[in-house]
Amino acid sequence: MIDLSVLAVFIPTFFFVSLTPGMCMTLALTMGMALGVRRTLWMMLGELAGVALVAVATVVGIAAFMLQYPQAFQLFKYCGAAYLAYLGVQMWRSQGQMALAESPGQMSMAIPAQSLVSQGFVTAVANPKGWAFFVALLPPFISQSQPVLPQMVVLLSLILLMEFACMLIYASGGYSLSRLLQRAESVKLMNRIAGTLMMGVGVWLALS
Repeated sequence: MIDLSVLAVFIPTFFFVSLTPGMCMTLALTMGMALGVRRTLWMMLGELAGVALVAVATVVGIAAFMLQYPQAFQLFKYCGAAYLAYLGVQMWRSQGQMALAESPGQMSMAIPAQSLVSQGFVTAVANPKGWAFFVALLPPFISQSQPVLPQMVVLLSLILLMEFACMLIYASGGYSLSRLLQRAESVKLMNRIAGTLMMGVGVWLALS
């Protein structure tokens, strides 16, 4: 199995990487603000699946395929960015069904759970920085002198646990901000902040 000294370096390294603001964490913050933490869990499910795919792909070498066929990667990335921008515009223009009236959950039903899952997945998989982090950081922690599968199971479990914890922190922060703005009766402002952030993540994804 993995040496404890390796884990002592691996855990703080990847926790810091996960906690650093990025597209996925900004998306968690935004959806926590707009939908509430409970509904944002659907996005987190998709994001964790995407992170797991990227991590495994890094180890088995699929990253080489992504580098060989950048057009396919770009198309996938632009589709995800366009959908995020669309959601952002809808939030900006909202006057009723997308607005936060009494609780974020009231607008959450406008976005199906499967759309939240798919958006989390696309954002994680189409994030070039995510690939770069895994390509640079994960392989050094894999010992070639030991079976790869058990090591990968342990490391991937830790990665997903840390990623989930960090997304909960961001989503909870967004939800707390939404409650603060609601008490100030700034519903329209709340929607415009969430919409702007959502569009920002879409542009970030498209240009990265």
